Amino acid sequence: MSYDVIVVGAGPAGSAAASECARLGLKTLCLEEHGTIGYPVQCAGLLSNAAFAECRVSERSVLNRVSGARVRSGRGHEILIDTGTTRAVVVDRGALDREMAEAAAGAGAEFRLRTAVYGVRGHTVLTRGVNGHEEQSSDLLIAADGPRSTIARLLGMERAPVFLAGIQADIAHECDPRLVELYPDASPDFFGWSVPTSGNRIRVGLCGKTQVPQRFEALMKTFGPAGSTNLVTGTLPLGIMPRTYGHRTLFVGDAAGFAKPTSGGGIYTGVRSARHAAAVAAESCERGRFDDAALAGYEQKWQADFGKELRLGFRLFGMRQRMSDGDIDAFITALNDPPVIRIIEEYFDMDRPGTVIGKLLLNPAMIRLLRPLFLSGLKSLF
Repeated sequence: MSYDVIVVGAGPAGSAAASECARLGLKTLCLEEHGTIGYPVQCAGLLSNAAFAECRVSERSVLNRVSGARVRSGRGHEILIDTGTTRAVVVDRGALDREMAEAAAGAGAEFRLRTAVYGVRGHTVLTRGVNGHEEQSSDLLIAADGPRSTIARLLGMERAPVFLAGIQADIAHECDPRLVELYPDASPDFFGWSVPTSGNRIRVGLCGKTQVPQRFEALMKTFGPAGSTNLVTGTLPLGIMPRTYGHRTLFVGDAAGFAKPTSGGGIYTGVRSARHAAAVAAESCERGRFDDAALAGYEQKWQADFGKELRLGFRLFGMRQRMSDGDIDAFITALNDPPVIRIIEEYFDMDRPGTVIGKLLLNPAMIRLLRPLFLSGLKSLF
């Protein structure tokens, strides 16, 4: 059977792409290798208000609401940011993913589960799964198949420059349900976290380049003896792939390297990139053109939307690698100043951190602290 668009992957980005393509009148097929949409879960499930709104779902998946964060250094200093209003939600990712897929199916997209792509030949994808070996043809592919994108590998596309490994577990632990906690020293490459799903349960995890299991075990010990449930591992791509289109294919979400280097979150950028991809797919199908020149508009769209934020985030990630525990402690201490806290509370945006960084760089005390590590890397962006 022939389709206008085949979407590979039924996570939030894939379902958003399938939904938008179907809404625009394209005959759309979404392929998912797993037997159940939303599993395995490889996400802390913390979404900014904007990211959750982009998913266009009900609140059935919401487990908790968060108004702030506490950042703790390994040397005992901390900073507390609490806006007093909901800034993010903690969700059941399985429920969220399923609701997005249901919306896409309701818009007219066809779904096939337990169906993995193992080859691409011209207009045709080769699949194997519950229906055995099959061939499906389309005018265009949208690759939403995650950080280890099979489609990127099959097409010989260059990948994101950095991949981090992550581990997370759900544990019983009394906490302030309003606050996420961050532990920069738990993983020198990135950070550790605890995300409250309620007042007595949290998701504890971290990402890093090396010694991830050992560092995760050390972090877990700080919470005392507590049985864990739903232990998961995953991969986090950081840095955008050099080209996000080609070979009649558009890459969205983690497959394109759109995870935010400042937080690791990828739903906001994933869903927005998916809608940009659907718009370009509709234009291409209407014109009957699928060459690289016709698809280049996709990259222009997402670059104008969130490209600058991702480039800034990746630069900050690089600077993070040069910060010692002492640097982190000094940074947290400097941030723990009422005027600085007010700036953060007013301007911080999980999805677009550029604004608050620009505001902080106007503060003389922050300039003195950040100059050795940050200023040279940031000046080209402001």
